[in-house]
Amino acid sequence: MAIDTTPESTTSVGEPLGTPRLSTRDRLVLFVLCAAQFMVALDFSVLNVALPELGTDLGMSRSALQWAVTAFALPSGGFLLLFGRIGDLYGRRKLFLSGLALFGAASLLATLAWDPASFLAGRALQGLAAAAIVPTGMSLLTTTFPEGPARDRALGISGTLLSLGFTVGMVAGGLLTDAFGWRSTMALLSVFALIVLPLAPGLLPESRTSNRPRLDVPGAVTVTVGLLSLIYALSTAADHGFGRTDVITALIAGLFLLTAFTVVESRSAAPLVSLPMLRRPTVAWGNVGGLVTFSMMSTVIFVLTLYLQEILRLSAFETGLVFGFQGVLSAVAGTLAPKVIGRFGARRTLVGSLTGQGALVAALLLLNDHSWSVWLATAAVSLASMCHLGAIISYGLIVTSGVPDEEQGLATGLVTSTQQVGITVGIPLLGVLATTSEDLLSGVHTVLALDAVIVLAAAVLIGLGLRRGQSRT
Repeated sequence: MAIDTTPESTTSVGEPLGTPRLSTRDRLVLFVLCAAQFMVALDFSVLNVALPELGTDLGMSRSALQWAVTAFALPSGGFLLLFGRIGDLYGRRKLFLSGLALFGAASLLATLAWDPASFLAGRALQGLAAAAIVPTGMSLLTTTFPEGPARDRALGISGTLLSLGFTVGMVAGGLLTDAFGWRSTMALLSVFALIVLPLAPGLLPESRTSNRPRLDVPGAVTVTVGLLSLIYALSTAADHGFGRTDVITALIAGLFLLTAFTVVESRSAAPLVSLPMLRRPTVAWGNVGGLVTFSMMSTVIFVLTLYLQEILRLSAFETGLVFGFQGVLSAVAGTLAPKVIGRFGARRTLVGSLTGQGALVAALLLLNDHSWSVWLATAAVSLASMCHLGAIISYGLIVTSGVPDEEQGLATGLVTSTQQVGITVGIPLLGVLATTSEDLLSGVHTVLALDAVIVLAAAVLIGLGLRRGQSRT
């Protein structure tokens, strides 16, 4: 009998809608896994407002500062699929613990950096560690908590902390930098790793596949170098545009290698990525939903930061408060999302969440240069973030539903790769329209309009794609 992998099967309507009770051990396991995910999410944003001070202290030019972000983004996105599969084959717990240890050491190196090279080395090692922590942590979560209300709740908490970590990082980064200097932002990450690492070995069970096929080396090389090239091109284009030779070369190389990867996988006896898995409607359309919600929401946050500071003249701290309120409502959404999924199913929740996100972004087109606009911006982006979090949780459930335990690292690697590419791709593709516009307010409106159209169109296409996939199962 075929396994029902439709989105609606993740939590059926007939199941009780009450919050499932977790044992003390389950709570501790969830704490360890979610704390690690929160730590990585924090690392994406905590350094942003500290970059000017960092550049002055280490003697980095303004153009070189983008490498403080790119040095982390390259390995964290490029190695996700590879490390997810290595965890499947050789032990997720082992790789997760190794990633935690490396993350703590790398954060300490970045804290103590004495020149640009040592700092960027620390950031690159942080990114490499994140590539090990994120897919193995999520696959440990999905194999620890069975499909149904328990997994829905666990992924709800994890998704909440992922979103909250990014927001907290923006606020905490400004506070720490003002009070203690930029090094305190990296020291905070070392402290997180020091708290989580001692707890993990005694709580997390080892999990791996029962047999160990040989690692698909050609597939690993093509997908890893392809992702590295693509993320480099998009990250660099965010600051310097698409006209540079290195950006064009990296973009072409990335697309070519990712195309070659699909050919390699179709001929491999033990592929790194199962092409039949990618052809599942739940995996394909679920990841499209994840790509859209992450890329478009990161773009909204980027252009709103410009709008609040350069048009409404808010300080960095006041801007952080706007996004801090957004973080509070995201936490509320994290508690509500599993119940909504339990009532309506993951497919309807994903489509509804994307529709809500798109509609609320469209409401931001009413922003102008009057002071009252800050209230509209706060309300609309906060409510849009609630919908965004619903999309995050539901697309993760859709992609991992019905996937056997031995392939959970692969499935979660796809989920987290989608997150990383989504966060990276939105700003250079749309955000540049605001930064290069002669009239910033007009540029912001253009970006928001395109953003809303993309999200709403994606909601329609994903709804149709998942419904057709369901009818064929």
